[in-house]
Amino acid sequence: MPTFDQLAATIRDRFPDLSPQFQAGAAFLLDYPDEVAVLSMRKVAERAQVQPAAMVRLSQQLGFPGWNELREIFVSRVRTRPEPLTTRARSLVKGGADHHLGRDLAQAQSHNLELTLAQNADSVVDAAKTLKKAPHVHVAGFRSCYPVAFGLLYGYRLFRPSVSLVNGEAGTLEMQLRGIEKRHAVIVVSFAPYSVEAVRVAQAAIERGAKLIALTDSAVSPIALNADHTLIFAHESPSFFPSLVAASALAEMLVAQLLALEGKDAIANLEQAEAALHSQGAYAAN
Repeated sequence: MPTFDQLAATIRDRFPDLSPQFQAGAAFLLDYPDEVAVLSMRKVAERAQVQPAAMVRLSQQLGFPGWNELREIFVSRVRTRPEPLTTRARSLVKGGADHHLGRDLAQAQSHNLELTLAQNADSVVDAAKTLKKAPHVHVAGFRSCYPVAFGLLYGYRLFRPSVSLVNGEAGTLEMQLRGIEKRHAVIVVSFAPYSVEAVRVAQAAIERGAKLIALTDSAVSPIALNADHTLIFAHESPSFFPSLVAASALAEMLVAQLLALEGKDAIANLEQAEAALHSQGAYAAN
């Protein structure tokens, strides 16, 4: 029986060629794996907005005798996973704000972090190795994802000069995209609903032969489908807006891995950057 990661890779590879019904079903499998493990096939089909028979045929198209054999992968995946903490938080929000909301928000963030770490422990290392080999790295994130992208850029630039931000400032996105070249690497951060700018950057990276690293919320998001590496973050929250705590943590994990890979040269660059900041009065005196 394949692992969940192997199944996810298969779905990503075949996703563009699937019918619309199968795409909807496949997206639900990857976006809500915990629910697939506990819901009936009919309920999964209802949540995915497809016919139950489509889930059976999708299972067979993916190489399984039927739905039960496919579902077993999702059951195995969650046997050792902590129970999601966000269900009760959502009900508290519906009941109105109270002193429990802050605590439940913190618990949801904790769960997001645990889930994101479990999903990306090996993938972060592989992505960092790809970035280290690239002669130049471009980082992009728009709207609410901008702080995540900028934080990644800021930390990375402290020990590697050849990193730049793609932000489309003053309508210059097309000009910035022309700077992406073959053998470069591009990091794009986005979650649903995906910004058109993020999708354009991802497409430009693919068209120009650059390596694409996607930080996103789904293995079948528009920026992940053709990515060389996909790092998935959870963003559940009892608040009205998705949480980016896990996304920021994922970016920090990536920068830490990069520093570890770069070694002594990175330390020397970091020392120079830190000295320059202090000498140029970047920080207030104590």
